[in-house]
Amino acid sequence: MEMGNMSGYCRCRQRFTAKTRSKGTDVEYPSCSCRNNYFPIPADEQSGMCQGGFRSRMRTFCREKIRGKAVVAPSLNVPTFPSSTTERSNKRAVLCGITYNNWKQYRLKGTTNDVKNMRELLITKFHYPGDCIRVLTEEETNRAFIPTRKNIEDSLRWLVKDCQPGDSLVFFYSGHGLRVRDFNNDEIDGFDETICPLDFQEAGMIVDNDLNSLIVRPLLRGVTLHAIVDACHSGTILDLSKVYNSKVRKWEDNSPPSGVEKCTSGGLAISISACLDDQAAADTSAFTAGKMNGALTYILAEILKKLPGPTYGDLFDLIDETIQNVNQSGCLANTRILRKLFDSSFSQTALLSSSAEFDVYKKHLFL
Repeated sequence: MEMGNMSGYCRCRQRFTAKTRSKGTDVEYPSCSCRNNYFPIPADEQSGMCQGGFRSRMRTFCREKIRGKAVVAPSLNVPTFPSSTTERSNKRAVLCGITYNNWKQYRLKGTTNDVKNMRELLITKFHYPGDCIRVLTEEETNRAFIPTRKNIEDSLRWLVKDCQPGDSLVFFYSGHGLRVRDFNNDEIDGFDETICPLDFQEAGMIVDNDLNSLIVRPLLRGVTLHAIVDACHSGTILDLSKVYNSKVRKWEDNSPPSGVEKCTSGGLAISISACLDDQAAADTSAFTAGKMNGALTYILAEILKKLPGPTYGDLFDLIDETIQNVNQSGCLANTRILRKLFDSSFSQTALLSSSAEFDVYKKHLFL
């Protein structure tokens, strides 16, 4: 892939203070493992981030000045009209990208681009009907599609509702991810992974236990779900029982120590995560000059556009190879910012997990 000018920063920096709905207690979440000085924000971007901080959290539209007129960004959700046909599509997707416009300090710039990229991929390469894709971003004018906790959970229920054998479902998330202490003894590392809705400080985060209950347990035999999560600490975000170790090329057991079952109802759930549970994911313009994207989303989409249906093993080999190439200073322009951004101590390893083992070099990925 052709490299452009780069700017970027980690998707979870410094500290958050928030409430977890299930516990009802204030929790302070420490900085991610990568230090902030590895992710400098160019001076020409800082002013834009500050301006974004003054936007109201619950604004339902995004405006930009063009020739003195305010233009509302078009919705990515296709209106559903009564149809004369009773044909049912076996493809359905929920795409969620959160910019956090109300936080100048934690604002992300690539998440909406990620959603647009994934939507185009699903429609053009995997033939998803536009009206079977639900999009949640801060740019949507319909308040039902603003990525609050309630709206995300409602959309996930819609995703798996009345699923039938042969259905292919996709959940895509691009935004902040965090970790919280596990008090149920169902995490090997002692931490629950979370995603952060727009209103998570008030409504709480959505933890991996919630996601498992919402979109993994309801999967009936013959139904396949792919979750693609481009966020920090996203490795085992669905709490699936099998994790693929690409270094030794074998599946490892990720079952809860408590013995509680977190399985499907016969279907197959597969998760593609941006990084391991203890790692950070990058928001970067490494691949498209001046345009921010999540690193995993961009690489994944480019591979699937050019090579639809690779085996899972080939896909992850290509993702890993691309990230390693970018991390090598010889592949980058010799600038101070780029050397800091891809310091040797920065690491992002995509992770594959599943509700059941399969041969990753024989099974092909079809969304």
